[in-house]
Amino acid sequence: MLNSVTPFFIVDDLTATIAFYESRLGFHVRHKGGDGQGVDFWAMLARDQVMFMFKHVTPNVHPQPNPSRHEWAAWDAYVLTSDPESLYAELLARNAPVRRQLADTSDGLRAFEITDNSGYVLCFGCPIEK
Repeated sequence: MLNSVTPFFIVDDLTATIAFYESRLGFHVRHKGGDGQGVDFWAMLARDQVMFMFKHVTPNVHPQPNPSRHEWAAWDAYVLTSDPESLYAELLARNAPVRRQLADTSDGLRAFEITDNSGYVLCFGCPIEK
C-alpha cells in the first residue's frame, strides 16, 4: 500500500523557503539537516498528510519549475484537498501568491494555484463530484 509521496524541490535559499511555507502555506518543519557543522541545506516541511522536501545544492544549481521549462506543464505538484474553498480562503488571508484563482477547471477539478518563493507552482484541489 502506498500512502504518500514527497516532492523534492531544489531551492536557492532554504531559509527563505522554510519561512514562505510556514508563514504563507501553514506548513511546519518536520526534519532538517546539513553538513553536521550547523549549516542546514535540506528540510522536510509538512502539513496534515502532505510533505515537501527542499534542498539547496550549490550556488550554481537553481530551481527549475515546470512552467519555466514548459509553459504547458503548469504544475510542479498537485495537492488533493477535501475542502478547496476553505483552504483558498486561509491561504488568501496568509497572503499566499495566487497564480490562478479558485475555480472549476476544464479538466474536472475545483482548484487553485499558488506560486512559491522559488517559482514552483502548487495546485490545490479536488475532483468535481458529478
